[in-house]
Parts: sequence; C-alpha cells; structure tokens
Amino acid sequence: MAQKALVAYASKHGTTREVAESIAETLRGHGLGVEIEDAASVHDISGYDVVVVGGGLYMGKWHADARRLLERNRRELREKRLAVFAMGPDSLEESKIAESRRQLERALAATPELEPMAVTIFGGALRPENWRFPFNRLPAFDARDWDAIRVWAEEVAAKLVPAVV
Repeated sequence: MAQKALVAYASKHGTTREVAESIAETLRGHGLGVEIEDAASVHDISGYDVVVVGGGLYMGKWHADARRLLERNRRELREKRLAVFAMGPDSLEESKIAESRRQLERALAATPELEPMAVTIFGGALRPENWRFPFNRLPAFDARDWDAIRVWAEEVAAKLVPAVV
C-alpha cells in the first residue's frame, strides 16, 4: 500500500504554497498518496505516514503556523517521517542561506524531540503588490530555484519509497 503524505505550508502571500505544490507533485510522481493543506488548517495528522512542513521566514522567524503545527502535533510527529523546509533569503548567496538556516534551526529547537529526515532552505520570493506598506515599496524578487526544490523532493521521496530494481 502506498504511503500517505501530507505537505503542509504556511504562507502569507502564496509563494510558499507554490513550492509546496511542486513538492507534492514530485512525491506523487513517486507513488505516494499526497494531500496538500494550509498548516493553520491541519489538526489531525493520524492518517499520514509522512509529513512535510514548510513556511516562510519573516523578520528572522519561521512562519507561526508552521511552528504551531509542529508544536501541537509533537507527540504524533515523533512516530512519523518528517521533512521541513523554509523559504527566506532574497538571493542564494551562501551567507544569506546560512543565516536563514540558523533562523530555521532556532524555530526547530522548540521541538527538540522531533528529528526531521530532511531539512532545507529555499530562496524566497516577494511580490510587492501583494504586501502592505512599507513592504510594497521593496523591489520584487524570486530566488526560488525550482530545480533545487525538485531535487530536494526527489531526495525525500527516495528515503520513503524503496528503489525499483
């Protein structure tokens, strides 16, 4: 029987949701049954074997809905496969990725009993027209590397689905 995965995203303006959709599509391509849901709406994870949680980094903190999902499901998540991603930097410069990783690690430290099988940082995206002042004055950017997102999802899938010989 195929494993069932939940891809939960915490997104203010939709760019993290788009990444979650890409991850879900890749996992489906490996035979997993995948549901995708806003992290704030997830209240029961009992029907899933795998949970992927992603959220944007805002002002140095991982999205509150992603953090709350881990906190309120911490007991059950100890018994499941967990993968985590965050979106943040406006470029893929090594120093910006490293700072975003530190921010995500601080967030994950609140649930030290959880040991994700995969953790990563993706570049973020900003569409100023979707934001209020003063952020609507910032220049638009999109540092999402769709190839890296797909590769990470493939790596997660490889840890879940036995290789076909």
